[in-house]
Amino acid sequence: MKHDTPHPIAFIGPGGSKAPLTAHDFGSKAAQIWRMNALGLDVPPAFVLSTALCGDRREGAVRRLLEEGLGFLESATGRRFGDRRRPLLVSVRSGAEKSMPGMLETVLDVGMTAETARGLMRLHGNPRLAFDCHRRFIEGWCEVVAGLPRAPFEAVQRDLIAAEQALSEQGLDPEALERLAARYLDLARDGYGAIVPADPRDQLAEAVEAVFRSWAAPKAIEYRRLNHLEHLAGTAVTVQAMVYGNAGVRSGSGVAFSRNPASGAPGLYADLLFDAQGEDVVSGRRQPVGLDRLGAVLPDVASALAEGVAALERHYRDVQDVEFTFEEGRLYFLQTRAAKRTPRAALKIAVDMVAEGAITPAEGLALLEGVDLSAVAATSFSGDAEPVAHGVAASPGTVSGRVAFDEEGARRLTAAGDPVILLRPDVATDDIAALALAAGILTSVGGRTAHAAVVARQLGRACVVGCSALVIDGASRRARLGAETLGEGDWLSLDGEAGSVFLGRRAVVSEEPQAELAAVAGWRVAAPTPA
Repeated sequence: MKHDTPHPIAFIGPGGSKAPLTAHDFGSKAAQIWRMNALGLDVPPAFVLSTALCGDRREGAVRRLLEEGLGFLESATGRRFGDRRRPLLVSVRSGAEKSMPGMLETVLDVGMTAETARGLMRLHGNPRLAFDCHRRFIEGWCEVVAGLPRAPFEAVQRDLIAAEQALSEQGLDPEALERLAARYLDLARDGYGAIVPADPRDQLAEAVEAVFRSWAAPKAIEYRRLNHLEHLAGTAVTVQAMVYGNAGVRSGSGVAFSRNPASGAPGLYADLLFDAQGEDVVSGRRQPVGLDRLGAVLPDVASALAEGVAALERHYRDVQDVEFTFEEGRLYFLQTRAAKRTPRAALKIAVDMVAEGAITPAEGLALLEGVDLSAVAATSFSGDAEPVAHGVAASPGTVSGRVAFDEEGARRLTAAGDPVILLRPDVATDDIAALALAAGILTSVGGRTAHAAVVARQLGRACVVGCSALVIDGASRRARLGAETLGEGDWLSLDGEAGSVFLGRRAVVSEEPQAELAAVAGWRVAAPTPA
């Protein structure tokens, strides 16, 4: 079998690969996981299948490589995949050479069955964790691997939550979660003819195939087109031992930035959820809390997070976007990458880091390569007006546009020559085409670090998330914003810096960051002339 790389599998953790992994062969995610492990951060062990296996070139090799990889993980963790007493569960994650936030697929809790659920329960002494992981695995497998629609499963969950008189799925007890998992299995089988594999190895093989397959998904293709990444060869697949952010009140998951990627302001910037797995945060479907809450509940974890993120920024000499999980008070680092940032933030970050002595002027210029410095002006609305609602500021900018509820409406309104404000309950990365069309985005739920907010910042779109006053009726293409009613085509204005929402159309004024631009001009004057 011929590969683009001679070694189609690599290992991260005790006894793992000694040489650094390259982003070309194993994806940027795995390369950075290897580096975090080498830096001494607490990283769950993993193995990686190379980008050479993506596309039509796998030729049956994956099953053999998975057995090799599982042997490594079992040795590193002291657990066994599919075991009834000390079960190993894994996450199956994508990772291209260049970061594509939320565009490729992930399947968590792989290896979960009715038998391993009871093993996990005995291992952790936590029945709720076991059955929560089981229902999560079935949800992920049905959506990602089987390609089933999410809405019917959400309806089953809502019905059970109502019957149990709970406020959300977090209010369901272990017995209710066990019933929820069973109802999911019944819906998949009876409604769609989809059978969730009972054999953990079949689960893993199918999850890996689904992640490779996601490279050709429409949203991934559109993202690569928008970001001029059509040359990339494919995605790698990282299989990593699970750590459990959903293990209780001293557990959780989150995303942290070493500096504010929207404004460039210094200081750790983080969103997290307690008793949650990472997908709960980055999906934008739940409302996260901030770093202050983590410091109040688990100060040691907050301190270790700040130290680890700062160490990563020092090492990479650039702003980092870090995914983390803490399980029963122990912090794990799952991913780091160069943070997507707005042009304005890119300018401030480069200037600040040079002024701090963290990087050289030449490195500052390198950070600004490809940044449109004509788009760095700070904008604001002229005149006074009372906001009709507030949300969480996720991406700066002041913009007025006509209301649209989906890609179809956005295309129709932009074709008429008007800017568009996209209104959504939450923004999934499936909405990439609509995000690209919109001048601004407003959502009912979600946090600053959700994948869609990251993409909005990268695209330079004003974005306000977590606006609880927004209630959308997609069927009628109308929305309520507090006491006001909006229809498609109505004018709305967003201040992505303040998180404010205004009715109607407003004029915008701008101010250039003269001091920062002058600093960059000085670097260029002082830069040596190429020979």
